[in-house]
Amino acid sequence: MAKRCEVCNKGPMFGNNVSHANNHTRRRWNPNLKKIQAVYLGKIKTIKVCTRCIKAGKVTKVPVKVAAN
Repeated sequence: MAKRCEVCNKGPMFGNNVSHANNHTRRRWNPNLKKIQAVYLGKIKTIKVCTRCIKAGKVTKVPVKVAAN
């Protein structure tokens, strides 16, 4: 599965871990993705969206139905 936001297309960033001895090893920073049900392009879909898009209101979540007992 691709680690990419389906709204803003944000993906992983790459860089180096740098130790105290100045050893460099490659690492990656993944975006904070959440699977949510949202109204996207006029349809209700389960999409992977970064938390920044959720907080900015770029997607509208589908309300969760609560079963009454």
